[in-house]
Amino acid sequence: MDFDFELLRELTETSGVPGYEDRIRDIVRREFEGTVDSVHTDAMGNVVGTVEGASDYSVAVAAHMDEIGFMVRHITDEGFLELDALGGWDADVLRAQRVRVHTEDGVSEPRSDGSEDERSESSGDLTGVIGSIPTHAQDDDEEGLSVEDVHVDLGRPAEEVEERVSVGDLVSMDQTTVRVGENVTGKALDDRVCLFAMLEAAKRIENPDVTIHFCATVQEEVGVRGAPALGVDLDPDLAVALDVTVANDIPAVEKEGEYVTSLGDGAAIKLKDSSVVTTPKVHRRMRSVAEDRDIAHQLEVLPSGATDTSGFQNTHGAKPVGAISIPTRYLHTVTESVHHADVEATIDLLTAFLETETGDHDYSL
Repeated sequence: MDFDFELLRELTETSGVPGYEDRIRDIVRREFEGTVDSVHTDAMGNVVGTVEGASDYSVAVAAHMDEIGFMVRHITDEGFLELDALGGWDADVLRAQRVRVHTEDGVSEPRSDGSEDERSESSGDLTGVIGSIPTHAQDDDEEGLSVEDVHVDLGRPAEEVEERVSVGDLVSMDQTTVRVGENVTGKALDDRVCLFAMLEAAKRIENPDVTIHFCATVQEEVGVRGAPALGVDLDPDLAVALDVTVANDIPAVEKEGEYVTSLGDGAAIKLKDSSVVTTPKVHRRMRSVAEDRDIAHQLEVLPSGATDTSGFQNTHGAKPVGAISIPTRYLHTVTESVHHADVEATIDLLTAFLETETGDHDYSL
């Protein structure tokens, strides 16, 4: 894989649910050091790394930091946790999963071998499981699971749970990121793989003709809330968003028209999703750049789903917008999967698009 897999693994395995992206924000600030000319964080938690260009024309590039997760809404008398969703979940994928409960205390979580878990030492994270009723005890007519039905089992006495966990504590999925053949799979690739691509492109940009704001945004998964704030604060001349998109090139999807994108066919240039129709002259220039540089690409028409692209389009006056997506299988699960070549193509296309942006391209309608 022709990219920094260890950084991608760190970004995906680190927790950061909507509104509580602190740990990811720290990594982004670290990666911006020595790469951009200035870094600032706004009141919502968006992080912006700016590379000053030769002109006043500015481009905002956005990828969101948050992942879907949960907040503790109730602790039962028996010590089980009930959850409120932060983002869109298919609750059926939660059966028999391991989670991390992010508490305020600093007690470390022991490993199975008796040593302490270094991830937990400063954060007070606790490991829990979302149990599943054994098939032996299930009713034949049992209905599908809902988030309200989910209970987290911490394996501790109720008194200890009450002492260590509070309503409002955050819960994220506990999963490692690994290579599976030519793919990378794990949790939170939505949208950490695009955040990774943005950080990698930022490291390649030198002396651009235009000012570029690399924006790590917050709260996209709960209604695209961070990007509109930046649309006002930055007021860019052009905005490009990065997000994952649906790859339904799997046996369970039989109709070819439902594929949207396919893994391994390159970066996806977005034409539309349910929240935005990208500016024609912007996506046409993306296609032209991809063809000139021989970068593998495909076109994306996404029937449903919103991205940060819409947050910039008309927040502070109308703006031309474009978007590049990374095809991803099994979205909003802990086994999200991307092809290494699509990640590489996305980094290449974003870098080439920004390097060739002079501020003189006509994106008017």
